Amino acid sequence: MSNVSNPFLSEQETLIRESARKVAVEVIATTAAERDRTSAWPHREIEAVAELGFMGMLAPQEHGGSNLSYLEYCLAIEEFAAADGGFATLAHVHNSAAHVLRSHGTQAQISQYMPDLASGRHIGAFLLSEPHAGSDTAAIQTTARRDGDHYVLNGSKQWISNGSEAGFAFVVAATGAPGTRNRFSLFIVDPKDPGYQCLRVENKLGQHTAHTAQIQLTDVRVPTANMIGEEGRGYGKALALLSDGRIAIAALAIGVARAALDSAISYAKERQAYGKPIAELQAVSFDLADMAMQVEVAEQYMIYAARRRDAGLSSEKEASIAKLYASEMAEQVCSAAIQVHGGYGYVNDFPVERYYRDVRVTKIYEGTSHIQKLIIARRLLAA
Repeated sequence: MSNVSNPFLSEQETLIRESARKVAVEVIATTAAERDRTSAWPHREIEAVAELGFMGMLAPQEHGGSNLSYLEYCLAIEEFAAADGGFATLAHVHNSAAHVLRSHGTQAQISQYMPDLASGRHIGAFLLSEPHAGSDTAAIQTTARRDGDHYVLNGSKQWISNGSEAGFAFVVAATGAPGTRNRFSLFIVDPKDPGYQCLRVENKLGQHTAHTAQIQLTDVRVPTANMIGEEGRGYGKALALLSDGRIAIAALAIGVARAALDSAISYAKERQAYGKPIAELQAVSFDLADMAMQVEVAEQYMIYAARRRDAGLSSEKEASIAKLYASEMAEQVCSAAIQVHGGYGYVNDFPVERYYRDVRVTKIYEGTSHIQKLIIARRLLAA
């Protein structure tokens, strides 16, 4: 395995990483290839991870959570991704839902919903994107109309991770007229309620463990008590979730890239050509050196961004840099790992083709690479 130890991590951070790595290797990785073939939902794996507190990483301890720092959380996501990128996405989206509930929910909302989220009994989802509102989140068309002590939600949501399996969902919907300020609100929705319908689970290039659904909301009645914060104040909470999440997506991309590097190193040591292991060929050894350099640089910047976030410092630009660099890097490293394997890298006898498919989406979700560049540029020019 490539060296992932870090002398600048605390003892607690190291223990969290090692615990996550152990369950990732012993539980998640052993069934990853089969899930890639069948797209089976990882019930047993979720239970094993939940027993160790990793389904409530950002939840408060008094409600069954682990109360990890954001860096500790990212280190765990990286380890899960090294085993299965799709499982890491599933876990990230779920834990992010708990994080938003903790940060913005009322005490009554937290007491009611957090224990089931922190234990993994209910899987969390975040219904933000729509068929015509991906990067342009301000174009959301789902509406929430006040009707007595309820809101009535109508609209379509697209690319919803965990949406088909969720027991808890946040929904962003418009409570104001188009073009008005403070137009969007955030609601807690029970997916078992009438009108919440999963239309389809997408057939994707990769990350088959992470089910991505299209959800239709038809006259879904939500109690006014299930609004998060004030009416019209939900958009900022959604954007804050995306900003924090970009650091975790950087960690996810790094985890997949690290797994690809490990596979390439192992193969290069074993594969013979011209009477010696191909690792001794300068061209191959240089490729491995380039891959290691990129992974380690991305890792260190991800840690820096997470520490800024934990310290309460502005981290929007740093989160975008971490996500942009790590996702672009990871695709290159996974492609290079296939090249090291030659023809064997192109077939599923070896895991590198799965790593390549799984990591490609990290350049798209939680804001595309172009969106990250736009955020970085705006922050630079505003300084």
